[in-house]
Amino acid sequence: MQVFGGGLELGQRVRTGDVALDLVRPASLQMWCLADDLGRAGYLILLRSVPPTLAGAVLFGVRFPPDAAMWAWSLVSMVLGIVVSFGLRYLVAIATCWIVDDRGLQSLSLVMTTFFSGMVLPLVLFPGLLGTLAQALPWAAMVQVPADVFLGKRDPLGALALQAAWVAVLLGLGALLTRSARRRVVIQGG
Repeated sequence: MQVFGGGLELGQRVRTGDVALDLVRPASLQMWCLADDLGRAGYLILLRSVPPTLAGAVLFGVRFPPDAAMWAWSLVSMVLGIVVSFGLRYLVAIATCWIVDDRGLQSLSLVMTTFFSGMVLPLVLFPGLLGTLAQALPWAAMVQVPADVFLGKRDPLGALALQAAWVAVLLGLGALLTRSARRRVVIQGG
């Protein structure tokens, strides 16, 4: 899920001016970055997720989904979580077109992701309105929602609907910002 940010070279390409070439290509910059990120995620799942999970299952026991349908829901939820993660990181990266230094925005994104994704503290432990809000934010769709679907603690259809809604919102915002960047970007260093 690239929970701790990064993974996209777009911010660096903006700082060097290389994004000027990316913005005039006939392919969508956002979809190109998404394809690259999905490849990164697939590679990391195969090499950094599956082996430790299997080792943990052998050594300590792991509760797996009981049937093929839950495996399918879990896989779809995980892919949607990856795309939500990409959407958030893309918005931070494309913002570099308008700000001189993206480190502050990256740090804010890291704090929000760490706090609201459910990775450090399960979101069900958040009290009252904060818990309800945290469950509805896009960061929950990255980690907490896929984990809940995998464990059978959340209705898969509702979970996937939440994630799909955030995918649509984030990719839509990313497309709008990319279109705006094509018209008004100031290339630094290029």
